[in-house]
Amino acid sequence: MAGTRKAPARKAATKSPTSSVSKKKKAAIKPKHAPVGRGRVGGRGSGKGKGTTKVFPAILTAATNTSAPDFIVRGTNGNALFNLTCYRGEGMCLLAMNWKQGTPPNNFVGFAIEYMEPGSTQFYALLNRIGFPNTTGQLNPNTLSSRLSPFQKFRWVHFPTNASTPGIYTYRITSVFIDDKGVLSYGDFQEAAIELEAETYPGELNICFTRGFISSQAFVDHFGTQGGVGTLLPTNANTSITFKSTDPKEETALAWMGFEARAAILNTLDAAIADSTAQVRVAAYDFNDPEIVSRLEQLQGRLKIIIDDSGSHKPASASETKAAAMLTSSAGAENVQRQHMGDLQHNKTIVVNGDTIKIAIGGSTNLSWRGIYVQNNNAVILQGENAVQIFSDAFDNLWANPNNPAGFDSTASADWISLGFTDVDVQVTFSPHSKTNAKLQEIANDISSTESSLFYSLAFLYETKGAILNAITKVTDEDNVFVYGLSDKAVGGLNIQLPNGNQPVAFPAALLQDVPPPFKQEATGGSGTRLHHKFVVIDFNKPTARVYTGSYNFSIAADTKNAENLFVIKDQRVATSYMVEAVAMFDHYAFRDSEKKASDDKPLELQEPPTDASIKPWWDKYWSDPDHERDRELFGQ
Repeated sequence: MAGTRKAPARKAATKSPTSSVSKKKKAAIKPKHAPVGRGRVGGRGSGKGKGTTKVFPAILTAATNTSAPDFIVRGTNGNALFNLTCYRGEGMCLLAMNWKQGTPPNNFVGFAIEYMEPGSTQFYALLNRIGFPNTTGQLNPNTLSSRLSPFQKFRWVHFPTNASTPGIYTYRITSVFIDDKGVLSYGDFQEAAIELEAETYPGELNICFTRGFISSQAFVDHFGTQGGVGTLLPTNANTSITFKSTDPKEETALAWMGFEARAAILNTLDAAIADSTAQVRVAAYDFNDPEIVSRLEQLQGRLKIIIDDSGSHKPASASETKAAAMLTSSAGAENVQRQHMGDLQHNKTIVVNGDTIKIAIGGSTNLSWRGIYVQNNNAVILQGENAVQIFSDAFDNLWANPNNPAGFDSTASADWISLGFTDVDVQVTFSPHSKTNAKLQEIANDISSTESSLFYSLAFLYETKGAILNAITKVTDEDNVFVYGLSDKAVGGLNIQLPNGNQPVAFPAALLQDVPPPFKQEATGGSGTRLHHKFVVIDFNKPTARVYTGSYNFSIAADTKNAENLFVIKDQRVATSYMVEAVAMFDHYAFRDSEKKASDDKPLELQEPPTDASIKPWWDKYWSDPDHERDRELFGQ
């Protein structure tokens, strides 16, 4: 097997940076939410589609950009042996490399990845947990600079340590080689600069994600809770509404886990409190985050809220019932409604309509501990008078038709409505729909029309039969379409490796438990799903790119029974950000899935150059295996 010979300790022929990420100052994680600021008067998102009221677009995250950021940037060094393409995610970056001519030489052992933060002049090497075996055949237990332990992959998703720092991140990628004495050398590098902390379309639309990786090595490293979460999170949903952590790292941990979605939600509510003219409308499903409930209490009679009362949300002991009582006391009984529509009141929406702030929020992020801090979720943040009016109307129609699907379907909210933005094409619809107004088959037809690539993250796909699963299966079977997908459990019918190069199965959210070194046991984050997204990305790399997302589970129940929000966003910049999120999750869980299925406890190690013709170099699968080959070609184009 490759890598069995005892190589000498690695020496670099070229001096590598002496600083590393671990030596950086510890201001790594931003405060829980940035103060709300004001943009220019009458800017984009100021309601020019309806009326003449001028409002101040709110600054809800640490971002400072005033125009949409670049979402694809490429390296331009003609002397480098490989191409580099950087894809902008929300607070993260997908780095993709592809060899320019033929295949790499056998002594090519991977890529060193370095980055420079905004305002800095120092590059820092990303660290690799996997290294070469040393002279004793044992792995170094420490993470090492990728200049000494290069990444043996043709793409990598980077979450910067200071992910919410505004400005330009610069990436430097270098090809790494090794000689027969174990000495490393380096080829010409590619370099590219890209803005990561940025509002997607300032004053109109911002896509925000939770970090969603409580079950990760990074969480263990940052917060020292190997095998658990300590006292950071409550252990029971029914006690969550009054839970108070005793962990001294609580605030930095919550900011890290909640990421941009938490900042945007809390800042929206803080802005609503500050604007005494603001009326706030909330529709909640899982509802047990005291940070949110306490803010809503401060609004008093300016709040109207609908809280789900289905299943476990209904008993007197449920956090949702306790929260309803608290808000009844502050806002008045006439402003609090419990309902479940035909099955579930499954929306997670916030609408703020004031003289100086107009914001609407939809998406998959429940206003709960798990929704914000444990699960992979997204929040769609909208600004402007037109968007707020559309969401306000939907709330009013939901309020006026409690547990009455037919009544709601007769309203304009149940059809596709354009948000009328200047720079981005966004439409929204609200469930439930009637059978004659159903949207599910329409979406399935669009999925079936995929031309180049399909990415999806669909919680509960394993129990969702019919149009969507059939469309995904059809596209996965096609030879000319690249497909990566995830669900919280394995999906019947998508569980056999296909010869066309597509990974057919949505990887379940496996954990690293009882793992070989150098990895540590990960936190479970409690019972329940950790992968909670509901999104589909079609043809991200084409001008016709589009994304479907929201609270909508792409099921018959979501379409015709539940109260839901569903967006279609026809935009390549937005599609790219969701694609990067999908790839980051796919890699995260695919690695865990492969480790879970491993037949032995052999530690992972970097592969050395082959010592005879019977051994293939580490990179061979990127030219010989259809799945890896198509991955390299799609992203590294």
